[in-house]
Amino acid sequence: MTSSELWGRASAERYDAEEGESSSATALGPTLDFLARLAAGGRALEFAIGTGRVGVPLRERGVPVAGIELSEHMAAVLRRKVDEETLPVVLGDMATTTAPGEFALVYLVYNTISNLLTQDEQVECFRNAARHLAPGGRFVIELEVPPLRRLPPGQVAVPFDVSARHLGFDTFDLVNQLLVSHHVTREEDGGYRRENSRHRYAWPAELDLMARIAGLELERRVADWDDTPFTQDSEKHISVWRRPA
Repeated sequence: MTSSELWGRASAERYDAEEGESSSATALGPTLDFLARLAAGGRALEFAIGTGRVGVPLRERGVPVAGIELSEHMAAVLRRKVDEETLPVVLGDMATTTAPGEFALVYLVYNTISNLLTQDEQVECFRNAARHLAPGGRFVIELEVPPLRRLPPGQVAVPFDVSARHLGFDTFDLVNQLLVSHHVTREEDGGYRRENSRHRYAWPAELDLMARIAGLELERRVADWDDTPFTQDSEKHISVWRRPA
């Protein structure tokens, strides 16, 4: 049983509208370019494919895409966009569920590996990716670098968005390497909706060790989909591990 929190129907129905800015052609262009280059004409598998924010336009680029998704409600939204034959999706968690066949690329974007709340499950996610990869295939993760340097002594909360319609901040459990993302969103009727979600944060070096356990080798790490070099000041990373040929 996965520790990931399950997206319900209401959250799934709102997801595309709330992520509209990150789903635009301009915002997604570099992501799709990056992933299509790595797929190099082969098949791609998206862990936690959700509503198809990335998988559907990547399929439209000519990359054969399949997905694994825990939430049947998120998958139902995806299914309105594309049929099962065009983009097959297996319902299940990304740590243990398998999809048929081999893939040139397995990818997991938008901080989603942090939805697995234990180190053991995150290790199993890497192992699951390795099981799906053909020799020479790549596993790609997009993940935020934990913003712990913003925490002065005694502080446990870090804001990440303060705008007219949304207040977002993270609170940290430093002992257990967990954070809770809190969202307060203003609705159209003037009321407010409060939501939160739990995540397990991990440093790039910890992910590299998970990859080694799974038999994968680090190929490169950059700061964003535009190939900006990764430095000590980078706020997120795109990491690529390769299954040896």
